[in-house]
Amino acid sequence: MTEAYIYDAVRTPRGKGRKDGSLHEVTAVRLSSQVLNALKNRNNLDGHAVEDVIWGNVTQVMEQGGCLARTAVLASDLDESIPGLAINRFCASGMEAVNLAANQVKGGAGQAYIAGGVEMMGRVAMGSDGAAIAVDPSVAMNTYFVPQGISADIIATEYGFTRDEADQLAMESQKRAKAAWDDKRFDGSIIPVKDQNDLTILDYDEYMRPGTDMQSLGGLNPAFQQMGEVMPGFDAVAKLKYPHLEKINHIHHAGNSSGIVDGSAGVLIGNEEFGKAYGLKPRARIRQTCKIGTDPTIMLTGPVPATQKILADAGMQISDIDLFEVNEAFASVVLRFQQAFDVDPALVNVNGGSIAMGHPLGATGAIIIGTLLDELERTDKEVGLATLCIASGMGAATIIERV
Repeated sequence: MTEAYIYDAVRTPRGKGRKDGSLHEVTAVRLSSQVLNALKNRNNLDGHAVEDVIWGNVTQVMEQGGCLARTAVLASDLDESIPGLAINRFCASGMEAVNLAANQVKGGAGQAYIAGGVEMMGRVAMGSDGAAIAVDPSVAMNTYFVPQGISADIIATEYGFTRDEADQLAMESQKRAKAAWDDKRFDGSIIPVKDQNDLTILDYDEYMRPGTDMQSLGGLNPAFQQMGEVMPGFDAVAKLKYPHLEKINHIHHAGNSSGIVDGSAGVLIGNEEFGKAYGLKPRARIRQTCKIGTDPTIMLTGPVPATQKILADAGMQISDIDLFEVNEAFASVVLRFQQAFDVDPALVNVNGGSIAMGHPLGATGAIIIGTLLDELERTDKEVGLATLCIASGMGAATIIERV
């Protein structure tokens, strides 16, 4: 089978995802097209160099609807001969785009792809698509649907994680993100967002709160306790599904959960012939990909079975992995991953994660693959694994190996 290589990976800085955020006036199409143009220009590609653009985004309505991938191609400097495929695997959409592109290359369906994603959470509100999993009683009742924050608290309750442990992880994420920015570790991958006059709008992750400490986190109220215990009473739904849990321990709040932000990221993937044609050196090969379905109520445990599956499929052990990127959707997701595999926390999210820098849903999967690649190169390590939890109970993972 043909190898699929990563030739380049870029991302925009993450904006605050609010009306006062730097990217609020930038559309999803415009942000996506800047990523596509950056990959084209950085690698001196012809406009028709890739087979397709596969682009993930979660809330596919309004400006993010109507096959955003194709619209982004038409708004970019790529040729109109390149089509576009918009996909949605919730929080893993950007990763699934990369994995799908890699497997297309491996199967011989084209020499190269651009894959990634976008989410403008300050412009297209999360949940505004009215997803059936949440609003259709015939589905929601049968699956014991609860919001993701409740799911995160169920994980904490089920696996014994305390508020202090969650806050400690959040504080460490902020500390690592600041150290990474201070050390300019993202410089090779960040593309500044420009306005129509080619002036820079944003060139750093503006969501970060580097002054975060245990005292400031301790002053935040649990974000999901009210909806769990009072109205609409999702704790009662959870206990119907998991009767052994006498009480849900609500430990998550704004400071130890991922930030609502705007952002986009893209990865250039191709076979060996593509690289030779454009004089490009591959940075890593995509060794294995996977996706899996999990319990839809607790919902966010997917990184554990996804990692088990991808390691088995690749014939590897957890000890074969040098670095991990586990999306910080909520602190308990990462705590559970570390607990399940007994991995050294120093190898997980080395440069901080979504708690510190934010989680632009459709882009994050591509962001963490690029971050993982950069860190493998910086530390001269070989193999990395990236994984995410996914709404409605799924998981996805990617293993990359430097070449």
